[in-house]
Amino acid sequence: QVEVVESGGGVVHTGGSQRLSCGASGTFRSLDVMGWYRQGPGNERELVATITSGGITSFGDSVKGRFTISRGDDKNTVYLQMNSLKVEDTAVYKCFVSYTNHYLTSFTTWGQGTQVTVSS
Repeated sequence: QVEVVESGGGVVHTGGSQRLSCGASGTFRSLDVMGWYRQGPGNERELVATITSGGITSFGDSVKGRFTISRGDDKNTVYLQMNSLKVEDTAVYKCFVSYTNHYLTSFTTWGQGTQVTVSS
């Protein structure tokens, strides 16, 4: 019932910046948490950042101080601003949305992912 689509990936140099966007559409009562996780080649999936409907944010230790997360005014869009990028940030970044339907049941769905490659 909810579709998540992300965009903004690409190739950047170390020290550069990139902004990812994620939009959620469909039927839901509320979008409770939106965020990003990533998985690089040979690496386990790790949580990057989250933001709640109330604007509370959290970040993985590896990106603290470099990445920021925010939601659009319509609350259906989330952005990940990535600064001071490192080679180890290279990964497929996927957006996830945790939402509640009109029967007060919670679900989580994910986008297909966007590739971010940081070159040295």
